Amino acid sequence: MKNYDTVIFDLDGTLLNTLEDLADGVNHVMEENGYPKRTLEEVRLFVGNGIRRLMEQAVPESVTGDEFERVFEEFRSYYTEHCQIKTRAYDGIMQLLDTLKKQGYAMAIVSNKNHAAVCELNEIYFKEYIKVAIGQKDGIRKKPAPDTVIQALKKLGKEKETAIYVGDSEVDFATAKNSGMDCALVTWGFRTKNELAEFEPTVFIDQPEELLAVLEKV
Repeated sequence: MKNYDTVIFDLDGTLLNTLEDLADGVNHVMEENGYPKRTLEEVRLFVGNGIRRLMEQAVPESVTGDEFERVFEEFRSYYTEHCQIKTRAYDGIMQLLDTLKKQGYAMAIVSNKNHAAVCELNEIYFKEYIKVAIGQKDGIRKKPAPDTVIQALKKLGKEKETAIYVGDSEVDFATAKNSGMDCALVTWGFRTKNELAEFEPTVFIDQPEELLAVLEKV
């Protein structure tokens, strides 16, 4: 039987509903540059592989090279400053984190969102519970490469064999697999259960409190 002592969380679509702020950031840049705006549903499907990939899919195909780099920097700057306007923790998340802390679990956030925004959002919402938060930054491969997860485990002083990765997307499933970790995929995030049906995580969970039962069973 496995004895978990560590939970590594994705951020967007897992702990926080960030979709509206992401869409507002995208459409601010679209409007400023005269590009067609994107719908909330389009942005939902674009997220998961980091903000660079998000913007690559959001801008018109003709936007490349130096123009894209300029637009991308506009988005990164704007979103970092406006990443907490409509964002909120999903129902039940704060109670889950409180229980996990009281039960002695180590916790971290590993996200493909830019590192500055990850740190800011963790400071605003989760600093009482989560001390290690890692986002996309230069010099380390983003998810689904295992690098940021390995870095988080090292900072926590924990091993992958006793950790579980909790996320909401195909990228999170691949990250857990590449990291050699068990995986819980949540169904309240940016992908529906049907969209995740082809994957076989350790477990699907439909409500945050169900994670507690998963940890206690093994």
